Amino acid sequence: MYLDGIREFALKSPEGQNGAAIICRDVMKQFYVYSHRTVSLREWFIRSVKRRPIHTRQAEFSLKDFNLQVQRGESIALIGRNGCGKSTVLRLIAGIYEPSSGTVSTTGRVAAVIELGAGFNSELTGAENVELYGAIMGLSRIERDRHRDDIIEFSGIGDFIKMPVKYYSSGMVARLAFSVAVNLKPEILLLDEVLAVGDQSFQEKCIERLKAFHAEGGTLLAVSHNLTLLTQLCSRAIWLEDGEIRQTGNVQSVLKAYHSSLGKRATR
Repeated sequence: MYLDGIREFALKSPEGQNGAAIICRDVMKQFYVYSHRTVSLREWFIRSVKRRPIHTRQAEFSLKDFNLQVQRGESIALIGRNGCGKSTVLRLIAGIYEPSSGTVSTTGRVAAVIELGAGFNSELTGAENVELYGAIMGLSRIERDRHRDDIIEFSGIGDFIKMPVKYYSSGMVARLAFSVAVNLKPEILLLDEVLAVGDQSFQEKCIERLKAFHAEGGTLLAVSHNLTLLTQLCSRAIWLEDGEIRQTGNVQSVLKAYHSSLGKRATR
């Protein structure tokens, strides 16, 4: 569960190596595509008697032999086409997914805004969700009280903070999720297309806050199809293709190569 992942990495992160905030070693993540799934006890019994497979499935790989080391204070962009494994990387680092093989370790408190509203209980109010999120990240009540006003003010949702999240628009959910993540002072921040929702003024405010987060030594991993935004926020880029790293290096050079490949595909 998302919140369990936050708790695990917030409270049990091992010490880093050589100043590394994130280390992924030989990580593989395997999913399965089912052509048949047994869903009833009767069918399970019949297939067992006839010695047929209970389920029929085929392995699909999202990541293969993925290695990554992120130093404290780095800002890295993950780029690639849909389905290449970008969001899977963030989910593995956040603890939402367990790797099929290999290891993932982090040093420091991790905050993730990966899915719109992920980790929020829709039946609770915005204020109650802020309290819950802070508690799961390991903040004391005094720390949560200290940050509450900043979170509410930054989100700009006003009195809606007292309403259940299920009544929020997608923009309001994005505002609150981002505000909670950046104002609870994480050491590592994971973002997946979080700025794709929201008005222009809020996006600009978010960008300024992310720049400040980086300037203060925070570690950032960002996924976005907005390449211009990534050049503003990140110094290094990793280009993923079919679950493997195709190119890594300076953000400008990697984005240029990636953009060129998109143009070549479009002309085929």
